[in-house]
Amino acid sequence: MKVVYKIIYPNGKIYVGMDLTNTLRYFGSPSSKRLEADFTPEQRRKFTITKEILWESDCATDAEVRAKEIQTILDLRSNDPLIGYNIWPAPKQK
Repeated sequence: MKVVYKIIYPNGKIYVGMDLTNTLRYFGSPSSKRLEADFTPEQRRKFTITKEILWESDCATDAEVRAKEIQTILDLRSNDPLIGYNIWPAPKQK
């Protein structure tokens, strides 16, 4: 099963990713710099996140899954530093 998922952090910010094998323990590669800047050492001592599957497919190609991931990042604006931790694709300049 191939999936596109959303990670929700305690501060409400999100990360959108994809997993071509739907591995339970995989939580993506959010921007460490952005993530670490948002939480104090005390907040890091107990840290709960939620993983939500937004889309899944048994038959999509890897390219289709990647396209769905990018579209979801853009739709949810998780590449906007005020909203999330995706660093790619870069948000459009206003």
